[in-house]
Amino acid sequence: MTTATTEQRRRTPAGTAALRGLIERLAESLRRSVTLTDASGRRICSSRHYDDADPARLYSLLQGRVSNEVARHVRDQGVLRWSKPGFLPGREDLGLLPRYCVPLRERGHLLGLLTVIAPDTSLTPEETGTVARATPAVVGQLYADQVAADARRASEQRLLLSLLDPDPTARADSRTRILDDALLPDAPHAVVSIVQVARSRVSPGQVATALHGVLEGFRRTRSAHGAFAVASHRAVLLQAADRPLPPEALREQSARIREALGARLGASAAPVIGVGGHQSGLAHAWTSHEQALVAVRAARRMPGLDGIGCWEDLGEFAVLLQLPDHALNESLLPKPLRALLESSGGHRLEATLRCFLNHAGSVPRTAEALRIHRTSLYYRLRQIQDVTGLDLDNGADRITLHLGLRIRELLVSLGASGDDRPREHAAGAAARGQAEAA
Repeated sequence: MTTATTEQRRRTPAGTAALRGLIERLAESLRRSVTLTDASGRRICSSRHYDDADPARLYSLLQGRVSNEVARHVRDQGVLRWSKPGFLPGREDLGLLPRYCVPLRERGHLLGLLTVIAPDTSLTPEETGTVARATPAVVGQLYADQVAADARRASEQRLLLSLLDPDPTARADSRTRILDDALLPDAPHAVVSIVQVARSRVSPGQVATALHGVLEGFRRTRSAHGAFAVASHRAVLLQAADRPLPPEALREQSARIREALGARLGASAAPVIGVGGHQSGLAHAWTSHEQALVAVRAARRMPGLDGIGCWEDLGEFAVLLQLPDHALNESLLPKPLRALLESSGGHRLEATLRCFLNHAGSVPRTAEALRIHRTSLYYRLRQIQDVTGLDLDNGADRITLHLGLRIRELLVSLGASGDDRPREHAAGAAARGQAEAA
C-alpha cells in the first residue's frame, strides 16, 4: 500500500454500537451485505460479508470511504436527491455491483445512505419490506449520533478558530484547552491549509457535508495530527507534526482533497487550496493561517497555479496579493513601464526586459535564453533605457521595473481567470477570510 493511500485512510471511529447492531441485524435478516455511509460517502458502519462483497465494498472497508470514482457515479445518478429507495446501477469498471439504496432523511435533511448489495438489481417484496421496517430505527439512531457528533465538532471548531485568532490572549487560552483535551499534540511544526469552494448551485449544506467528509481523513496521517473547521464554503485544516511536512507531500495532499471534492460536488465547485508556511508549533499556527489566506487568494486568482497556492512559492506575489482589491489595477504599474508597453515594439522589449531581470542582469545568459546575439541584446537594452528613462545598471531602477513586471503578471492572471475581484471580508476575527463570488 502506498504512502499516499495510507495517509488518506480514514481514522474515524465506526458508528456507535447501537447503530452497528441495527445494521448487522438487518443484514442478517436479508442475508445480504449492508453498508451505511454519510452523505459525503464516508463509511459509518458495515455488516459482515454475505459472499456478495465486490471490490468497491472492500475499498470502502479499507479506506473508510467510497472511492472518488464511485462517489462521482453516485452523484451522477442523482442518488443524493432521491426521496425514496431505488437501485443504483452497477459499474463493472469500478468493481461495483448494483445496490438497493435508501436515502435516510430527517425533516428533509439527508443524513446518509443505506445500501444493500443486490447483484440482480432486484429484491423480493419481503426484502424491501424488511428494509422499510428497519429504516426508521436507523434514521433515529443516526440522527441522535450526528447530534452528539455535531456538538463535539462545534466545540473543537471553536477551539481551532480561537487558536488561529490574531488576538494573543484568545490564542493562548485555546492552545491550553487543545492540549488539555488532547485534540492536538504540541508538535514542533504546524502548517495550515485553507480549502475554498466556489459558490454554485450546490447547496451550502451539501458543500459542508463534503468538506467534513473529505477532511476527516486528515485528522491523522502517517506524518501529522490534524484538526479542521468548516464554515459555509470554506474549511481550515491545521496539521501538527514532529518534522516539517515536505512541500511535495502538501501539494499531493491538496491535489487529493481537490479531486475528492470535485467527485462529490461536481466541476462547478471549483475547489482551490492555499497552504501556509511551516511555523514553530501551535503557538505560531496563526501565522501559517494568515499566509494560507493569501495563498488561497492566489490559487483562486492565478490560473497558472492549477488551484493550489503555496505561500512558500509565491515570492513577491505574497506581498502584492495583500493589497486591497480596489488597488489591484493598472494604476500600480510604474510610469516608465507603461511607457515601454505603449512604445513601438513594446511586446518584444517587455519580453527582453523580463528575461534580462530574471537572469539577474547577465548579458550572456539573457542572450542565450533569447537565442539572439549579444549585439542585438545590447541594442534592445539601450532602447529600453531610452523609452523608460531608467538606468538598468542602477539597482533601484531595476527593482522598479521588475516589480512592475510582476504586477503586470498578476493583472494578466486576473484577467485570464475572469475574476470579478470579490471583496475580502471578516466573518469574525477568528474566521477571517475571503468570500469568493460564484
